[in-house]
Amino acid sequence: MNEQKQREQLVSLAKSMFDRGYATGGAGNISVKVDDELLLTTPTGSSLGRLAAENLSLVNMDGEHLSGEKPSKEVTFHIEIYRHRPQAKAIVHLHSTYLTALSCLDNLDRRNVIKPFTPYYVMRIGKLPLVDYLNPGDKRIGAELAKLAPDYRAYLLANHGPVVTGKDLLDAVDNAEELEETAKLYFLLRGGGVSYLTEENIEILTKKSV
Repeated sequence: MNEQKQREQLVSLAKSMFDRGYATGGAGNISVKVDDELLLTTPTGSSLGRLAAENLSLVNMDGEHLSGEKPSKEVTFHIEIYRHRPQAKAIVHLHSTYLTALSCLDNLDRRNVIKPFTPYYVMRIGKLPLVDYLNPGDKRIGAELAKLAPDYRAYLLANHGPVVTGKDLLDAVDNAEELEETAKLYFLLRGGGVSYLTEENIEILTKKSV
């Protein structure tokens, strides 16, 4: 897919998520790799529901702003993930309702915030590690994500929201939506007798990752 098609796809998918309530106001950001050295990202403070293809920020892997509007300050942690997870070609960072609520709870399992109870959570996400709270824009977020990136496809920033990768932009969006729906189910099932997946089933599903 050429750069123009990627721009159009990013705008379309971002608006779709915004229209369905996965993002509000100017919250969240998305990026997609154009090639090994360049990536497109949403501009700083922009609404995912009101993007324009021609205004997207073009940035290199050193974080240098090349064209378009000024990129989000959080593009730095996108770059760190790309550097340490070569199979990631796109990243979606949302402040979606249920995952953000989950990120604000205490006593979460840092290694895997959601114990698996659906197959597609395992196949699309695998495990969801927690990153300790740091203020938005803090460069240490990138350092923490760089440590996790080789082994995980998605991450939950404490008191902040999810960061989700994909093999392309559509895959990243699908993964982000699956994760948000899993968090919604988590809250709906809270206090009930949840039937969790067995370790044997998790092992089989892991091999069938989408």
